[in-house]
Amino acid sequence: MPRDEAEQQLRECFASRAWAGRVADGRPYAGLVQVLAACDSAWVELAPVDWMAALAAHPRIGEKGGHAPDSSELEQSNVRSAAAETMAALADGNRRYEERFGHVFLISAAGRTADEILAALRERMRNDPGTEVAVAASELRKIARLRLERMLSG
Repeated sequence: MPRDEAEQQLRECFASRAWAGRVADGRPYAGLVQVLAACDSAWVELAPVDWMAALAAHPRIGEKGGHAPDSSELEQSNVRSAAAETMAALADGNRRYEERFGHVFLISAAGRTADEILAALRERMRNDPGTEVAVAASELRKIARLRLERMLSG
């Protein structure tokens, strides 16, 4: 596929123009192992502003939208069936998290229940801001890898 199309596809996995551009520029890759190695290399080169932009591109847990709404909807499918009180607690937790850390709470939600996510949110509220941004970045990478693997296998 053309470079611009590859970059656009990559940005649906991880919402950073800088990252997607670096990975797209390295094409062609021999296989998934090489793609993931290029992803790792590009992540190391990102500035904090790139990570914050990628975080901002995700919807809150329990909400729709974001830069890749179909992927987010699929990954959060278990959350949608939660009890109303759990959804209310998630909404409140999202709000408190954003007040404390200045960015959306992000977790790789695929395969997790709303209760598991709520427990993780409450646990992560105890983190200091430096630790939490590192945890959020790790979750971003998990989501991007999942999306990339799904994209390349489809």
